[in-house]
Amino acid sequence: MATAQQIKALLRSYSEGDEDRFLSVAVQIASHAARTGKEKLAHELRELVDDAKSRRTGQHLARPVPIARPHGELAGLVSASYPKTRLSDMVLSTDAHSRLDRVVVEYRQSNKLRSHGLSPRRKLLLVGPPGCGKTMTASALAGELGLPLLFVQLHSVITKFMGETAAKLHLVFDAMVETQGVYLFDEFDAIGGQRAVSNDVGEVRRILNSFLQFLERDDSDSLILAATNLSGMLDDALFRRFDDVIEYELPTDSMRRQLIHNRLAMFNTKRLGWKTVLSSSAELSHADVVRACEDAAKDAILRDRDAVSTASLRSALNLRQKKWAK
Repeated sequence: MATAQQIKALLRSYSEGDEDRFLSVAVQIASHAARTGKEKLAHELRELVDDAKSRRTGQHLARPVPIARPHGELAGLVSASYPKTRLSDMVLSTDAHSRLDRVVVEYRQSNKLRSHGLSPRRKLLLVGPPGCGKTMTASALAGELGLPLLFVQLHSVITKFMGETAAKLHLVFDAMVETQGVYLFDEFDAIGGQRAVSNDVGEVRRILNSFLQFLERDDSDSLILAATNLSGMLDDALFRRFDDVIEYELPTDSMRRQLIHNRLAMFNTKRLGWKTVLSSSAELSHADVVRACEDAAKDAILRDRDAVSTASLRSALNLRQKKWAK
């Protein structure tokens, strides 16, 4: 069952007409139900939330594509999951949101585009600081489109033996044709480093050349995402091979406020000293702000409080600042 704080938060958000907060609390109640063994209730709640979101946007969610479990050698190269995340769960810049929304629209109407000789955006390069939503974007796109998320295990793909890495990349790109999904190459600079670097070895250049060839030839129905924190290290040829380059940034004041508001939806945040909180969270990533909110929420729960204090949240945020100051 929902906790007292969650019920209060539901009623408060309803009375204030805050639909985003209402749905956020509903998702938290579903997660709580799942953790306590009420899987059927959790599933039903998530479906209701998904229906509400789709009606609000006037779009119907795509029919889910069943996960094909990786097998054989491929099982060690990719891991599969079925995310429930949606783009509406993310707090990003207007430009990033707009670009991702366009990817979803084009993908859902790919047949219409192809009937006119055009292709939907499928190959995306995500660049920006760590903890700012690149990996979550892959989950959100998979969730929006009802596709499995296939996380490419680069530590298994890249080997020291000549030619072996290219062969494994070939397996992954073959899987994109057989199993429609969102394929994520995280920390992509491990593959996409500049070919002209003076201390580079021939095998590294061959790996990048192989990836570029596979990417250019790919005509599957899968989405291919490459994410990196180090865009300056990428080879220039990569940028031409992707359909779009989406840039991520540290959250602004308004974005951090929305992050805090979303993560503490089950608590009363009206008394928070926002000026102090925003000052303490300056220069932190999305992930650090969320983790600080979770620490402050735990403190409130353990003290049987229905509100997070400014002092508690500021303390949690300052701890995150000290972490990066070391």
